[in-house]
Amino acid sequence: MNIPSPLSPQVLAFDVFGTVVDWHSGIAREVCALRPEVDGDAFALAWRAGYQPAMRRVMSGELGWTLIDDLHRLILDGLLAQFGLDRLSQADLGHLNKAWHRLDPWPDALAGLARLKSRYVICTLSNGNIGLLAGMAKRAGLPWDCILSAEVFRAYKPDPATYLGVARVFDVEPGRVMLVAAHQDDLAAARACGLQTAYIERPAEFGATRPKDIAPCPANTRHARDFLALADQLGC
Repeated sequence: MNIPSPLSPQVLAFDVFGTVVDWHSGIAREVCALRPEVDGDAFALAWRAGYQPAMRRVMSGELGWTLIDDLHRLILDGLLAQFGLDRLSQADLGHLNKAWHRLDPWPDALAGLARLKSRYVICTLSNGNIGLLAGMAKRAGLPWDCILSAEVFRAYKPDPATYLGVARVFDVEPGRVMLVAAHQDDLAAARACGLQTAYIERPAEFGATRPKDIAPCPANTRHARDFLALADQLGC
């Protein structure tokens, strides 16, 4: 299942949404707190479904550089009528938009990250903006050594500038960086830039009723059930 690597990683860079934190449960909970009659599951999936199309508008040049907080608000505004949220106040909408800052870690995340941090530099590599990631880390106790974001590189994953940017920040070869993610497309893009990759199983990312395919991809350097299992594999 694991492909031996001639190099040990020095830096572990983590995707965040879905890999470190449970966005589906958090978004569903937050919208239902404001409007209990809303189908939280459907709303969370619809909001997340707008994520890639919104980023493509930036990458194509249709929109100028835009933070994820602002893209989330654009997507949210397009969903208000569909989900009966169009009568919410601007204050409530602003609060809901920042639900992405208040997502809870998966149960293994804090203990797993602490173990991995004991041996490796750990950082984020997320399309989320710095303020979002910092607020999330502060609230949840995520022990990052460094917060790196698309905002730093002014490019969204899977742009090579993001993956290679981590290596540049820490002055290491790309092969000394391992991307840790629950998304095979993210990992494939990182491998194309020379990074090592670790797939983390998050079968309930899209909710308990929509289990993901978590079959191993032989191209990944590591495949682990969760962060604790990855720490075991990496000798932490």
